[in-house]
Amino acid sequence: MKNIIVTFTPTGMLPQKNQTPYVPISPQEIIADVRAACEIGISSVHLHARNPDSGDPVWEKEYFEEIILGIRRFAPELVISVTTSGRLYNTFEKRSDVLSLSGNAKPDLASLTLSSLNFNKTASINEPSMICALAERMLERGIKPELEVFDSGMINYANYLIQKKLFDAPYFFSLIFGNIACAQANILHIGVMINDLPEGSVAVLGGIGRSQLPVNTLAIAMGHGVRVGLEDNIWMDDERTVLASNADYLRRIRTIADSVGRSICTPKELRGLLKLAPGFGQYGVREPNISI
Repeated sequence: MKNIIVTFTPTGMLPQKNQTPYVPISPQEIIADVRAACEIGISSVHLHARNPDSGDPVWEKEYFEEIILGIRRFAPELVISVTTSGRLYNTFEKRSDVLSLSGNAKPDLASLTLSSLNFNKTASINEPSMICALAERMLERGIKPELEVFDSGMINYANYLIQKKLFDAPYFFSLIFGNIACAQANILHIGVMINDLPEGSVAVLGGIGRSQLPVNTLAIAMGHGVRVGLEDNIWMDDERTVLASNADYLRRIRTIADSVGRSICTPKELRGLLKLAPGFGQYGVREPNISI
């Protein structure tokens, strides 16, 4: 029996309360959703922070600090990843601010999108110089990159950065399918990207919108991890008649995993798999390599 990594994505940058009452916006709501998720079973959480008044995404580390410290009061082992997205803010100072957190607020992982890409209405700009600068800061801080990949070319770029010694194995990939301008939730696209992963990779698979459930189901059947949550989809059904909660999604993942005889990878197991510090006050990679 192979355990399935479950990366929980509770919030993201887009869903608002006028679209779904279930999306957590305030730090207290995000913390509460993570607590409920831990009771159902997750391995890691991928965090975005929001302004609790406007609901807008924020980059300031203080917002993330409140959320991370709140989570670690009840889940000191949970693997925590933070966003460094370039979708709204594209200066190094803003995107890297969260990487300066320390102590119990230090994240274990941080997202690193490996190329620029277009979404439906916006672009995420990730110039090579920005990607390398963020990778270098993560290496200096002992924070493992969560390598966000939307098409196979980004995996090729990851191999290039591995040659430049900006990443250390094991490599943690989030493969995301179904974005309008990138790889689709097609078994051939998925197979090519999995086949192209460098040796020493651990991967979770996620899908945007209607792609979320088929991608998650295929990932579980293949023995890969899943990325799931309201960040990527707010609907339970393809017809968009039933709004989902994060707990709904996680219970469905648990049911699918149980049906094929797979268990959920515990945070402790994921820490060992990614060579992370053990938690309980020790976060990030076990032995950071700062030779750049």
